[in-house]
Amino acid sequence: MKLNAISYGELNSRQKENYNFHKIAAVLADYGFNCMRMSDDYQGADFLAVHIDGESILKVQLKSRLTLGHQYTGKNIWIACPDAGSWYLYPHDEVQAYFRDQGLHDAFSRHYIPAKHQEFMSQFKVG
Repeated sequence: MKLNAISYGELNSRQKENYNFHKIAAVLADYGFNCMRMSDDYQGADFLAVHIDGESILKVQLKSRLTLGHQYTGKNIWIACPDAGSWYLYPHDEVQAYFRDQGLHDAFSRHYIPAKHQEFMSQFKVG
């Protein structure tokens, strides 16, 4: 059997979510995390990232772009999203507070990280 690379743009939404989960899971493996997909959202999380230290467990919501939402506030949720060929993993409430302080809304979704916020977001770049 010859393997052929797929075109992300030709995937349906569920296939894209599966693809993105495996991509971020591979990145987080380099940081010592084992990612376990949930069959349904667990306290707002699509998957759990369990660190090899045996203590750190991140509840992660997987998004296709920079996203903040009231439904994640106060739940200790991390958001994983791709942007410009890299992956970001950020604590929702901390980033929400930053954008609020910048005069933006508490809840929004952007197809890309705006240039003037890239320096702040760079601390959350994981791959």
